Amino acid sequence: MAQRASVKTTYAVGRTLQPIYAGGSVALSADGHIFAACLGEDALLTDLTTGKELARVEGDGETITALSLTPDASHLVVCSRSLSMRIYSVAPSASDDTLLQLELLRTLRPHTSPVVTLAIDQTSTLVATGGADGIVKVWDIRGGYATHTFHGHGGVVSALHFFRVEVGQDEGGLSEKSKKRKRRSRQEEDSIFEVATGATSLEYRLASGAEDGKIRIWNLHKRSGAKVLDSHMSVVRALDFSPQLDALVSGSRDKTLIIWDAQKWKPKRTIAALESIESAGFLGDGQLIFSGGENGRVRLWASATGGELTTEQGPGNETDAIVDILHYEFLPYLISVHADQVLNYHSLQATNLPLVEETMDPLPIFRRVSGTHDDVIDLAYVGSDKALLALATNSEAIRIVSLKALESADASNSTGGKYFGADVALLQGHEDIIICLDVDWSGHWLATGAKDNTARLWRLDSQNNSYTCFATMTGHAESLGAIALPHTPPPQSSPEFEDPLSHPPRFIISGSQDRTVKRWDVSKEVKKGLRAKYTRKAHDKDINAIDIDPSGTLFASASQDRTVKIHSATEGEAVGVLRGHRRGVWTVKFAPKDSQNPSSGAKGLIATGSGDKTVKIWSLSDYSCLLTLEGHSNSVLKLAWLPYRPIDARDKRGPQLASAAGDGLVKVWDTSSGDTMSTLDNHTDRVWALTVHPTTNALVSGGGDSVITFWDDTTSATLEAATTAETERVELDQKLQNFAYAGSYREAITLALQMDQPARLFSLFKTVVETEKPDDDALSGLLAVDEVLANLSDEQLYKLLLRLRDWNTNVRCAPVAQKILWTIVKTYPASRLAGLKPAGKIGAKGSLKDILDAIKAYSERHYKRIEELVDESYLLDFTLREMDEVADVRALTNGTSRLDLNQDVVMVD
Repeated sequence: MAQRASVKTTYAVGRTLQPIYAGGSVALSADGHIFAACLGEDALLTDLTTGKELARVEGDGETITALSLTPDASHLVVCSRSLSMRIYSVAPSASDDTLLQLELLRTLRPHTSPVVTLAIDQTSTLVATGGADGIVKVWDIRGGYATHTFHGHGGVVSALHFFRVEVGQDEGGLSEKSKKRKRRSRQEEDSIFEVATGATSLEYRLASGAEDGKIRIWNLHKRSGAKVLDSHMSVVRALDFSPQLDALVSGSRDKTLIIWDAQKWKPKRTIAALESIESAGFLGDGQLIFSGGENGRVRLWASATGGELTTEQGPGNETDAIVDILHYEFLPYLISVHADQVLNYHSLQATNLPLVEETMDPLPIFRRVSGTHDDVIDLAYVGSDKALLALATNSEAIRIVSLKALESADASNSTGGKYFGADVALLQGHEDIIICLDVDWSGHWLATGAKDNTARLWRLDSQNNSYTCFATMTGHAESLGAIALPHTPPPQSSPEFEDPLSHPPRFIISGSQDRTVKRWDVSKEVKKGLRAKYTRKAHDKDINAIDIDPSGTLFASASQDRTVKIHSATEGEAVGVLRGHRRGVWTVKFAPKDSQNPSSGAKGLIATGSGDKTVKIWSLSDYSCLLTLEGHSNSVLKLAWLPYRPIDARDKRGPQLASAAGDGLVKVWDTSSGDTMSTLDNHTDRVWALTVHPTTNALVSGGGDSVITFWDDTTSATLEAATTAETERVELDQKLQNFAYAGSYREAITLALQMDQPARLFSLFKTVVETEKPDDDALSGLLAVDEVLANLSDEQLYKLLLRLRDWNTNVRCAPVAQKILWTIVKTYPASRLAGLKPAGKIGAKGSLKDILDAIKAYSERHYKRIEELVDESYLLDFTLREMDEVADVRALTNGTSRLDLNQDVVMVD
């Protein structure tokens, strides 16, 4: 019978939320689906409709300085500080239609200094590069050669834009007669820059702006500079052209927008934006101009009058600043890219209507995409079905993201946004970074504490898409580092259980750097901020964590003073102190009722994690330390108890506790034995946040690497697989014994090779080689075994040679190994043996030559030893012969003495 496998807690990475943009250049395909962005040294392509990573380009060791994607998403251009420009072709993956496959076409060195700006024309055939050396170059994307080189800028080229003008109306004023005088070869060479449109033709122009404030218009047809526009006083950051108005708009950090007449190249209108402009362009038929800059707001201007159409918008924070705006003519929205790596979708529906009013509301934001979550400080499951995740991400707002894709999501919709990890809501109200959060039993009430010395209680109604601040708690003198809500569900028949949205938590406990704890009682109607029921000085240093026990009668506070105190929730007085940590305590967690072993008989447990790299388990009956868990190599920052759910009678595990630490690891502990059940590794920085799903036991961890990892509990599947494997092994072992006992060597050897049991296999071969009645003409001893050895697969043959190599090293096993090796060499041609290679993890590293060299070395030793034995056998034979003669002489001498003869006796027949 198979031995029953012991239960071992195991976890596997289910899904991850990773950054898609970490600052730098961005680009968008014309259909709005593919988003290209910088991610450190790598370039990442993401489908904005599904949130799926489409492709990734590994960096060359240097930071990316510029990146661009052709409008038809056929090519990607990446430039870095290594002075290289890499051009990739983009095509659907052959293995998965939902992914993209990138192929490096060529690597160029476009400038002697880094490329700062890239621009691609509407036909996806030309790319312009602007370098820090002030030079502008134009390249053929598919050909990989430079078509133009323009000199003239005195500083860094900061903006580029391709556009087309009608011949005869451009700055050069060229006539048709002068064009005919050009050489035919020159006309053919420049044909890619000229588009016939009936009686007239369109020619390509390139506008470039630099840090000196000058704008230059380059004629690609004549390969020369047409005009120099000198009106800006600072860096030019935005350029766009409107064929309807025959005008160019430019935006600069001198806080102005200028509309230029493309016929005379003179300023038609100058608009005082009163903010540094980072992006600007025309909308629709050119009647509107959009702009964005340091204030973080998208503004609309009338091209005809230069007046602002959007109502006044207050400036945002420094992190709200707009660094770019992505837009194509046929998209019903534009995307603003902000300094905090957030993408905001702004609807353009209002701009399609006739503009009858002088002012209009700001463009509504209907979708938000987080390029990166920055440092994930804390997180929690929220919502009635725990289908949302609340994130505190080193910012003043809480991000609510979805954990499941909605069935109504339409992949063909360019706006998308209904996918796993998509932003659902943003809870704004705090004025400084949020440090801590906690959620109640229902998932509808969220408490947050921030560096602005305040705490807030949020009401989350995901069904109605309502996320509002219910109450504000002001009173702490310094920033809040800990906050807690009761987690025990009310009775099922109570109104609180039936309608949790109408019944906020009874109270909130908060802790601060001012070393005090406060209790806030919450009523159903809160007109103003809550007042603290009591304030108690709890510790001598900052308070890092607070947790409320399952009964709601006690709460624990952990501090940098290396102690944890147990308080009465009613009065706030300390009823116990936990001492033993050698560094500050970062986290404390009461064991929930469903995380304790009912048979343990303990009144309750509490766990603490400290900067001394240990986790301690304490008894609430006498506040003594029951167990110290050691294994992390850095501070333990977060703890989470797992619900205690034994699988079956084999499950001897005690209560399970998960810990996250500064070493980037998450560990799962058995708090009864103190053993590490599992170590989870998927982070490259400190893991600040950790929580567990109340029903599935799934863990979620978040850290300073901006990665959120969802760990699926695979304990049952692992146990089932181990049990199945053990049962199969026992059945095969019994089958092998039956074959060996019955003398079915053919089946036995085949099965021994399959099971990879060297000892059993050698025993079978030994029996065959030493058989008393070998078959005639059998190489190994039995014809059936010869047949088995002659029909081995390459993998089996390679594995058998490995076994022969090992057996050949032992003097006792060498004869059997030599016999089987001789059989194999006689059976297989040299070409078959020479082509053998290790497969996967089977066998040692190296080729067949390494195995044969090892066999040869030991074989030579064996044959040398045999030769020495043969030589010694001759000496033994000689010695024996001499001893026989001596024995015969003694026999004759002894016989004469017995006959009393004193002379030799001669016997004659």
